[in-house]
Amino acid sequence: MAAIHVDGLRKSYGDFPAVRGVSFEVAEGEIFALLGRNGAGKTTTMEVLAGFQPPDGGTVRVLGLDPVEDRGALRARTGIMLQEAGFFPDLTVAQTVDAWRDFVPAARPRDEALELAGLGDRAGTRVRQLSGGEKRRLDLALALLSRPDLLFLDEPTTGMDPEARRNTWEVIGDLAEQGITVLLTTHYLEEAQHLASTMLIMDRGVAVAAGGMAETLAARTGRVAFELPDSVAPGDLPVPVTAMEGRTAVCRVPDPDLAAQTLLSWAGERGLRLRGLQVRTATLEDLFLDLAAREDAKEVA
Repeated sequence: MAAIHVDGLRKSYGDFPAVRGVSFEVAEGEIFALLGRNGAGKTTTMEVLAGFQPPDGGTVRVLGLDPVEDRGALRARTGIMLQEAGFFPDLTVAQTVDAWRDFVPAARPRDEALELAGLGDRAGTRVRQLSGGEKRRLDLALALLSRPDLLFLDEPTTGMDPEARRNTWEVIGDLAEQGITVLLTTHYLEEAQHLASTMLIMDRGVAVAAGGMAETLAARTGRVAFELPDSVAPGDLPVPVTAMEGRTAVCRVPDPDLAAQTLLSWAGERGLRLRGLQVRTATLEDLFLDLAAREDAKEVA
């Protein structure tokens, strides 16, 4: 059984259709990235899955339960980390967790939750003394108190420095290895690409791309870029140039490594140097920007 099953989800606010017929599944124990620009419908979709909003149409099942009719049973099995949470600034981290534990049946021990979130050494620190990233870690610790089978993580690393973000990625990966299903929303596309095995990209309430992360990106073109030598015209190159960014030639190709080898051999035979050569396989950011541009073009048309 899928941890999350969504078929034809629709949700409107008045005359505004926030989600229009979206379908997807999340397998148990996987990390799933729900992506899109602001206003794409991500938050509404997550709110429906968590039981905060009833759907207007379609079928939604989370851990085999109806999020509206079975909300109580579902909340006992899920943890939610929202973008913002209100804390009492003068309480310590330990006191904050203890206060939340009073509202969670069979709550995880405080020290265990803090260790899982990477805050074991900050138990005695007052909340107002935490960095923005540490407060996000405290949010995560609270979401883990219920020993959830499913975690909803909404922008989990906002405010973190690069090291803290990487550490949090390790925490999330470890949770998935323990069998916890994770549904993640983030504007850090590198984060989504690093963590998630599957993803859905939404735009204007509809799904514009979905599937396995690795398979989806493997089907995209990579990028080779370099400074075009003064004596060379773009048409002289053995690989088609798809764009010029100043003096930088950009070649979007299915196999960027092979294209780079071809270019280097060609340049070596002519005694030329390809300065600033960059070779990059397709990234989630490439896919995201391409889809956004395509949807914007549709809107203009």
